[in-house]
Amino acid sequence: MTRKQLSLSVATAALVSFSPALAQTDTAASDDKIIVTAAPYAQSEQEILTGVSVLDGAELSRNVANSIGETLRKEPGVSTTFFGAGASRPIVRGQGGDRVRVLDNGIGSIDASSASPDHAVAVEPALAERIEILRGVSILRYGSSGAGGVVNVIDGRLPSEAPEEGLEGAFRIGTTTVDEGVDLAAGVTATLGEVNGMDVVGHLSGTWRDADDYDIPGFAESERLRALEEEEHEDHDEDEDHDHEEEEEIRDTLENSFVESSSYAGGLSFIGDKGFISFGVKQSNTEYGIPAGHDHGHHEEEEEDHDEEEHEEEGGVFIDLDQTRYDVRGGFDLGSTAFDSVSFSIGFADYEHIEFEGPGEPGTVFSNEGYEGRVELLQTERNGWRGATGLQLRHRDFSAIGEEAFVSPSETKQYAIYTFQEIDNGPWHFEGALRYENTEQTNDTLNIEQSFDGVSVSAGAAYHFSDEVLTGLTIYRTERAPTTEELFSDGPHLATGQYEIGDPDLDLEVATGIEGVFRVGSERASLAVNVFYTDYQDYIYEADTGLTGEDILIAEGVTDEEELEEFGELGAYQFTAEDATFYGFEIEGRVVLADEGPFKLSLDAVVDRVEAEIDVDGNDNLPRIPPLGITSGVDFEMDNLFLRGEVEFAGEQGRTTDFELPTDSYTLVNFYADVTPFPAYPNVSLSAAALNVTDEEARVHSSFLKDEIPLPGRNYRFAVKYSF
Repeated sequence: MTRKQLSLSVATAALVSFSPALAQTDTAASDDKIIVTAAPYAQSEQEILTGVSVLDGAELSRNVANSIGETLRKEPGVSTTFFGAGASRPIVRGQGGDRVRVLDNGIGSIDASSASPDHAVAVEPALAERIEILRGVSILRYGSSGAGGVVNVIDGRLPSEAPEEGLEGAFRIGTTTVDEGVDLAAGVTATLGEVNGMDVVGHLSGTWRDADDYDIPGFAESERLRALEEEEHEDHDEDEDHDHEEEEEIRDTLENSFVESSSYAGGLSFIGDKGFISFGVKQSNTEYGIPAGHDHGHHEEEEEDHDEEEHEEEGGVFIDLDQTRYDVRGGFDLGSTAFDSVSFSIGFADYEHIEFEGPGEPGTVFSNEGYEGRVELLQTERNGWRGATGLQLRHRDFSAIGEEAFVSPSETKQYAIYTFQEIDNGPWHFEGALRYENTEQTNDTLNIEQSFDGVSVSAGAAYHFSDEVLTGLTIYRTERAPTTEELFSDGPHLATGQYEIGDPDLDLEVATGIEGVFRVGSERASLAVNVFYTDYQDYIYEADTGLTGEDILIAEGVTDEEELEEFGELGAYQFTAEDATFYGFEIEGRVVLADEGPFKLSLDAVVDRVEAEIDVDGNDNLPRIPPLGITSGVDFEMDNLFLRGEVEFAGEQGRTTDFELPTDSYTLVNFYADVTPFPAYPNVSLSAAALNVTDEEARVHSSFLKDEIPLPGRNYRFAVKYSF
């Protein structure tokens, strides 16, 4: 394969053509993994000047979970919005929502997940062959909305290479004890023939999952929250009512935490010597419960009219999510003196989810129809200088219809042009990027149209002391336009327990920062250290107004007593802009303790920390900032056996805002085993895991529901895989 063909292949992220949760090949830490998310040409982890992680092969298979957030929870600098088993979006370096872009094969997920933490991401981790995480600004390829980081989930539905043997695939079936769950995943890629000298390659894959409410170690509510409720009841002299409620407290099993999902994907590619073009389609459906008593509008009077048995039959609030997505991707060798190749990709999606108050009781309907596309020209390399220039288009037609539609329908249009350039000169490496982005936000209900012009720039330099040692520095300045929710929110958001108020006068959010990196790696040991500091001008966040939903509704002229009673007690939060700072570090290391014949013993560890402060009077802490995290493990490998023991620690978080409780530390102990038990059938493998073996109570501080829903308790997981 020529270098040009490699660039095209890597740019499309189709390095393996079947589902990785099914794959068996593991990659050692010393291997030079190729990163496709950072640039359209091949880059290794060692070359990228910001924090980067890759989850693939057997490592991805061991960590895959119901949601993308839980799948990545142990990666450096990553936390989650954990909203139960069904919805968990990644938080990178304390940033979430629109500041972290979750991509599906390099194109946005085109869903409603950034609008609220109870909205699941329409990306299926079990279909992924690899997941790439870029922490920080990187090279501005994906826009200002990726200022906190980028998570790219890469699957095989858009193959750019034909299978070596003409056919490859895998099948996996697994079960979990904590939720009596069963999951299936299968994928196959095949060369179907040849047309006009081009290989025709087809792909089919699918997943299915069914999990009940999961078990928890003790009470659903934290000890601090139960103590507060006890104090409130004592203040109101409601001892008898309290005694009744204490008997009703949720424990041992988290009610309404079930997940049911299915996804199906197919693709067809035409692959020749000079390039390829791929067409793909994916259908996703997920139904999951919203735990923690967020009744989304169930009235107390109605609940009092039902006895306990009828309430159980009625069920809790749940979300039914559907997305149909179409993708086209391609790349061609130009062979000109100026440009080496061109690549393009575009995705269209029709997304809808319905929030049900109970079976047969549809409530608010969220819809998002949109597309995103990108065209990139890759320059011909000259004397160590290469680069790429691109055009990106995004369109989002978003609506929320129903009693709890806290955002009125709106339309977002965005276009951007960008370029990034890099030069290698001996041991020195220099790179820079420039992006201009125009964003238009239109809300016909409010008769408001806003336009924002943002310019972002980054520059970096690195010095290679040797092939194994690098140190580098990146400086950047980004401008991010406010989102639909930040501009136009005006209503109750029961998922977060807030009455949210947007500000149509918000302007660009400006971030100026610096990041340093040090990496050293060999076959025996590796170490990566990233430190970062970002200063925000007009950082957009939700500030407590000191008012209630009732105050806001009355001010807006609402007189309906039922509506005032239903939403009146919610705290009113206003999207506002103040200066803020984020700073922290990530350290990732691995060392081979022994490597003798068929035996290999290695130790790895990840340590990360982020601090965030807002420049306002009084409390200067931002809410839901993850605490210190440490994950360490020992791997033992021999022939057909892999064993891993792992300890996951999250520190106490006491740096809180005025309206959130501190979170206790926790330590989870996990064990993993993979074995190929039949020498005559090397394609058959068995895997087992014992997760949270001590049944520790663990709460994710970055979750809105951390005091109402803990992580799952002790869980035993088993799976059988067959690959061909």
